[in-house]
Amino acid sequence: MIRDRSDIEAGIVGLGNIGQYHAERLVEHGVTLAGGMDVATEARTRFARRYDVDVYDDHHDLYDTVDAVIITTPNKYHEEYAIDAFERDIHVLLEKPLAHSLKSAERIAEAAADSDGYAMVGFNNRFANAVRIVKNRINRGELGDVSHVEANYVRRRGIPGRGTWFTHRQIAGGGALIDLGVHAIDLALYLLGYPEVEEVSGVARSEFGSREEYAYLDMWADDAGPGGFDVDDSASAFIRCADNRTISLEVAWATNRPATHEFITRGTDAAARFDLLEGDLSLYSASSVGPDHLEDTSVETRQNDTHSDEQAAFFDRIVNDGTRHNTVEEALAVQRVIDGIYDSSEKGKTVTLEESD
Repeated sequence: MIRDRSDIEAGIVGLGNIGQYHAERLVEHGVTLAGGMDVATEARTRFARRYDVDVYDDHHDLYDTVDAVIITTPNKYHEEYAIDAFERDIHVLLEKPLAHSLKSAERIAEAAADSDGYAMVGFNNRFANAVRIVKNRINRGELGDVSHVEANYVRRRGIPGRGTWFTHRQIAGGGALIDLGVHAIDLALYLLGYPEVEEVSGVARSEFGSREEYAYLDMWADDAGPGGFDVDDSASAFIRCADNRTISLEVAWATNRPATHEFITRGTDAAARFDLLEGDLSLYSASSVGPDHLEDTSVETRQNDTHSDEQAAFFDRIVNDGTRHNTVEEALAVQRVIDGIYDSSEKGKTVTLEESD
């Protein structure tokens, strides 16, 4: 029986940078790191040396030893590892996006619904302190009726690594939209209360990654050049939800404009603007009490480790049957929006999600 975090035997599937990032925080939470799995010998060797744990080239062997697993593989492989874990009733924290395609995401969601294992998807930005403050004020009614979110996740030059799996559609399922847009869409829907999405209109562009003369200052991985780059490096979209709630979306790995991670949540009584990475938060309102006036309020808060807080919520769910966060159902809704934007871009028109399905 699991009574506290130290009773949890957890494993990592996918031992690259993000897998190690999760492993560090897992250990900090007092959870037992039971082992890791990766198909790459080098990754297994590095992980075993760093954490002094058993490593495997077959996830079934790892699953024989764990209560919970954090899956951080490339998108295409989420389905196999997640479904096999759910079939064993293992608790799963699955990095975003849910999958590389809508059909794959639907199969994961079906398996999660049939499992006794808890499921959580890696929308870590929900745990940013600025986001928590805004969500709390929305829940208290301080913003009034929240009807629109402007969601921006734009890099000026930030393609993760040309030639890596990120830039190959068959493995990633897309580019900037599925990599960065998944965070922006989830956060916007979360702030709106996850209304039903009715239709989307969007354009996904590939304008920089395929250039021989792509100019940049740094890159997450070595630049292998434009060969095989077949994904979008930016996307613009408008998302219409039930009750006339709307989202305007701008995401980019690369574009000729200043970088921005600004989100603006507009309500009938007030609005909130925050920078997702910097944590800056301001509130805007107007009043006719006394002379008419406009109010701009700056809110100062600490920057926090969102991945660590995300893990804390996951382990609390396991130990205490705690609050459900970042559900598979919500992640599937995000996947449908992403699929709809790609479909709209290809068809050159607005699409309903039913049409996109």
